[in-house]
Amino acid sequence: MSRQRKTSRSNVILRGLGVARGIAIGPAHIAESGTLDVPTHELAKSAIAGEIERFHAAIAEAGTQIDKLRRKASSLPESAAEELGYLLDAHNHMLEGSRLVRGVDKRIRDDRLNAEAAVSQEVSEIALVFSQMEDSYLAARARDVRDVGQRLLRCLMKTPYQAFTDLPEGSVIVADELTPADTALLDPHKVAGFVTATGGAQDHTGIMARSLGLPAVVGMAELLQQARPGDTVIVDGGAGQIILNPDAQTMSRYQERRAELLRQARKLDRLRNVPAITRDQELVKLQANIDLPNEIDAALSSGAEGIGLFRTEYVFMNRDDLPDEDEQYVQLRSIVEGMEGRPITIRTLDVGNDKLPYSLDEHLGASPNPAMGLRAIRLSLKFQKLLDTQLAAILRAGAHGPVRILLPMISSPQEVREVRDAMRKVVRRLKRRKVAIADPLPPIGAMIEIPGAALAADSLARDCEFFSIGTNDLTMYTLAIDRGDDQVAHLYSPLHPAVLRLIQFTTAAALRARIPINVCGEMAGDERMTALLLGLGIRDLSMTATALPRVKQRIRSLDLNEATKRTQAIMDQSDPGMVAVLLDDFNALA
Repeated sequence: MSRQRKTSRSNVILRGLGVARGIAIGPAHIAESGTLDVPTHELAKSAIAGEIERFHAAIAEAGTQIDKLRRKASSLPESAAEELGYLLDAHNHMLEGSRLVRGVDKRIRDDRLNAEAAVSQEVSEIALVFSQMEDSYLAARARDVRDVGQRLLRCLMKTPYQAFTDLPEGSVIVADELTPADTALLDPHKVAGFVTATGGAQDHTGIMARSLGLPAVVGMAELLQQARPGDTVIVDGGAGQIILNPDAQTMSRYQERRAELLRQARKLDRLRNVPAITRDQELVKLQANIDLPNEIDAALSSGAEGIGLFRTEYVFMNRDDLPDEDEQYVQLRSIVEGMEGRPITIRTLDVGNDKLPYSLDEHLGASPNPAMGLRAIRLSLKFQKLLDTQLAAILRAGAHGPVRILLPMISSPQEVREVRDAMRKVVRRLKRRKVAIADPLPPIGAMIEIPGAALAADSLARDCEFFSIGTNDLTMYTLAIDRGDDQVAHLYSPLHPAVLRLIQFTTAAALRARIPINVCGEMAGDERMTALLLGLGIRDLSMTATALPRVKQRIRSLDLNEATKRTQAIMDQSDPGMVAVLLDDFNALA
């Protein structure tokens, strides 16, 4: 992903993917590559039992290491400790009779492979399945599988981890990759930030970096060819770039930017408990999107008034079986109670048959186009037990605080009605069991992310109690563009007039039906878009917790009447470029 901008050894600029905002400046510490040279050989039949025993001894040793890391986590900042704790739980699960363990056992037994080769091959196969998934968050779980595989290989090959010790204060770690466990060993008092040649926005390493407050950029393929030990490195986590050996002018500019970011952070922090209200006294509700229970603290710290989107997929990952009702209930209850009475919108399972637990895999054929195939609500309605179990868990969690149920990829009112029928049956079953459930029953809403749903919003509003616009998929489906495809990603634009008109049409339908509507896609968390969304009639935005203070600051600087007038002018345009010009011109006046 990287691109060298200059060929001299001064002011060498490399671009990657910023995963943790901030500016870091310090000397480069080149970390040793974690790649292991895995031996491969065929076993004699008489050696198979001993090799399986050796593999399980490595599993036990890996478990001991994970326990040590868990103790180490207690000294980390709370959000980082919780993130690492979740990750270590997932790693432990993969070491306890999972597909990974069974697959390695089978390769040793059937293929007579040595344990190292069996681990390497099984990890590669599982990771490939994850990496081909269309959802970026789920695809990034390939990294978790590889991390567990590397730990097992190190145990088998008696190769210890190299901890980051004796670093000069303010060092910038430069590495091919950093695992979340590696990141947890970084001392923020010594390490200013890090950069890696590999990695993605959704992997746990980036989440750990944000929790620790370390600026980080990943995905720079040319990094290790360009950086040398001791080089001065500027890490710009917001822009997703690094500068090697900056000249005096560049250094001075970034030192000033770093100081300004610190001032802004202190200023934004003071907004936590003030309302998101425009200059002309229009109140806007700001909520957080979360993937994991341990993101609650960040949401509350940012001033979120609720959870506008909780993605439930994480509990289905890295396992061969489906989570039962009790397991899902326990997880959801922890989130509801953690939000202390604030509302939570829980989205039902949003995956397709390209990324299912293996227990469902055998019932489905491959889809020629997973993005438009059997996925999301279509999948849940086809496998009724999947939906019933999730609805039961949500209803039970709703006894502990306010929840709403959000249905992904809705395309017709009939799908909503089928879910309502299913919920009525689940309610009767739970009441017969005398199980406490939400009272009144949770509102059911539709995720508007298909153009057909937006165009049929008036009809959908008769069967829905709220709408939530998912601008990411709505843009993708409207423009027929996969932004993960480098060849067409530049054409992806939420400012395309067709996308804006679908948002406008949906919002108008919700307002006519007098049902709540919010936006929970990336547009909601981009302060550049705030005036436009408010001008379209949106008064509820849900975003990542880190984006919330900046959006609140923008709202408090806005005059809604002026924003509405500019939005009306924007909606008269037919060219995305002119839309961008009019919007940026308005923002520049703030």
